[in-house]
Amino acid sequence: MLLEDDLLLAETLTDLLEDNDYEVSHVPNGQKALDTTFDEKFDIYLLDINVPLIDGVTLLKELREANDTTPAIFLTSHTDKEMLKNGFLSGADDYITKPFDSDELLLRVNALIKRTKKNTIECINLLCHDELHKTFFYDKEELDFSKKEYDLLLLLVQHVNSAVPKELIIEELWNSSESGSEGAIRVYINRIKQLLPQMKIENIRGIGYKLVS
Repeated sequence: MLLEDDLLLAETLTDLLEDNDYEVSHVPNGQKALDTTFDEKFDIYLLDINVPLIDGVTLLKELREANDTTPAIFLTSHTDKEMLKNGFLSGADDYITKPFDSDELLLRVNALIKRTKKNTIECINLLCHDELHKTFFYDKEELDFSKKEYDLLLLLVQHVNSAVPKELIIEELWNSSESGSEGAIRVYINRIKQLLPQMKIENIRGIGYKLVS
């Protein structure tokens, strides 16, 4: 994902990256970037700092607080140490100052992806979780879950054969500005059951839900 409000520069960077076999999602402001991360998963974030609505540093800080560990490089014209310090404290892995050399950018992107792309795949019977790409597979077929469905199934997998309290589910799936409910949980559970009829998910009355291996 490329966050850049200079549309000409964004087009140039997109062409550069796509010519080197990367797929690029360009967003022009921080709010659009935040919304996009809920719908798509990325190998790397390239973030300008001075962008509308949510600046790049605040955006990355919010993503890190939401346990998003996607590697991130700041593309910035800032050179003062305090700003760069804030960037790294927000969770940045690297930065490159504008104007920059195209080859240097590609080298940094390639090196960071290679360094962080250590995948872990764990399976319960035929159900497998791809941690790096935040995806579930059943019998090698990828399952199409929404973010909350994915988060709920991951919670059940992490506590397999144990009851997961509804209070914990609400705490994990909804932030403080959202209102979770038992009804919404049931909707997500039913959706998971539809996609995984082979797996047994029990309703533990008065407590929560349990994935049985």
